[in-house]
Amino acid sequence: MENAELKVGGFTFKGWYVAAALPLLGSLSGGIYYSYDTLQRFYAVEGGIAVVVEESQSFNAKAGALGSRIQTLEQAVSDNDVRGLNAKLAEISTQMQTILQQQKTLLDLRSQVEKSTTITDSIGDKIDEYQTEIDDIWKAYDSLVDNPL
Repeated sequence: MENAELKVGGFTFKGWYVAAALPLLGSLSGGIYYSYDTLQRFYAVEGGIAVVVEESQSFNAKAGALGSRIQTLEQAVSDNDVRGLNAKLAEISTQMQTILQQQKTLLDLRSQVEKSTTITDSIGDKIDEYQTEIDDIWKAYDSLVDNPL
């Protein structure tokens, strides 16, 4: 290998020069590629940061709007006294119980009124019947007075 020579473009290279230069050139080209790749990754991260900054500004605007909506909701909750609803619902429940009891009483009274109406109607029919009989008796009495036996 010491006597091997390589002729390229008018230059003569000895074998041991080539053997020594190949690893050196390989390392140098690997370093250049690694530096280039690292630089490209840095540019990609830098571009990603720019996108994140843009999105964060948009997020800040949305967060401000959301904050005002939350404040509006809190105001509505305090205006409508949502915390006091439990007591109001208990009061309404009690009133509903009272209404249901009164409705039951009214239904019982209605039943009694219907029974009374039925009884009154039957009494009215009997009174009409008795009145007819009394009228017939008076007619018979009048006829006996006019025509004695």
